[in-house]
Amino acid sequence: MKCIKTTDAVGHVLCHDITRIVKDVVKDTAFRKGHIVQEEDIPVLLSLGKDNLYVWEKDENTLHENEAAQILCDVCMNENMHPTAVKEGKIELIADCDGVFQVDVPRLDAINEIDEIMIATRHTNFPVKKDDRLLGTRVIPLVIAKEKMDLVKKTAGDQPLVSLTPYKKRKVGIVTTGNEVFYGRIKDTFTPVVINKLESYGAEIHGHILCNDDMEKITKAILKLKEEGADMIVCTGGMSVDPDDKTPGAIKNTGARIVSYGAPVLPGAMFLLSYLEDGTPVMGLPGCVMYAKATVFDLVLPRIIAGIEVTKKDLAHMGNGGFCLGCKECHYPNCSFGKGV
Repeated sequence: MKCIKTTDAVGHVLCHDITRIVKDVVKDTAFRKGHIVQEEDIPVLLSLGKDNLYVWEKDENTLHENEAAQILCDVCMNENMHPTAVKEGKIELIADCDGVFQVDVPRLDAINEIDEIMIATRHTNFPVKKDDRLLGTRVIPLVIAKEKMDLVKKTAGDQPLVSLTPYKKRKVGIVTTGNEVFYGRIKDTFTPVVINKLESYGAEIHGHILCNDDMEKITKAILKLKEEGADMIVCTGGMSVDPDDKTPGAIKNTGARIVSYGAPVLPGAMFLLSYLEDGTPVMGLPGCVMYAKATVFDLVLPRIIAGIEVTKKDLAHMGNGGFCLGCKECHYPNCSFGKGV
């Protein structure tokens, strides 16, 4: 840094905060460290007794923190989000819609391994609401070498670092299975829970069929709902290994491609995910979805609603963070459950 006359400081970057004090009225920061001095600032600075200023020595090989923050914002920003105004070298991205926020974690890590650079995001695959804050960017020093920011751009590549996929208006068919419900021995308390979760993402319940433990009837019910226009199908119950649990076999008999029967998530280990030939997702939900506050269904559902295909590898990665602590008061999604990559 160097000391210069205040009258010569236009365009230079302040190295320190400058305080304004009016006795019995105010004490605040008139100019913050990193501020680029403007022509209109000169009279104010002089009135604060600042005839000289310490400023950063910036040249054609360096960038101000605000310029660097804009570069970091540019490598991140994608559709369905917008930036805040730069403030003290920081820019945040804000969601323009409800949807699933995703991060290319390996590229994020590679960028954050560059000295003096930081991008902090929400967890990948996080369900967000419109106007939620998604991430923040800044560089650590007030000025940074241009070549370092060139390295950031090279590491980031041509594609944005993050994405926000809006939810689709889903038409959901529900198949409720189980002799105990079909014959009226107990009340169906499973379906209302599923409907509530689906509707929270704007889904429409397109049809509901109740079946006993007959594999052929369950298969026919799934196909009937598909023929009637459902673009997503959920089967409740009958997902364990008991002889009377027919749902996994019934889903397989539709011709659906089974992604996985089982997931490394508790609660929800007996979850089944499959896709019909046209891409319609068909899920088999274990009984825990009925009584546990957060399960594998809550981790998968936002992506399914958004039309993001969930792979076997995606499910396998859910083991990291897939153990719910079953807190007395559930705070999901603002907790550790499902926060693995």
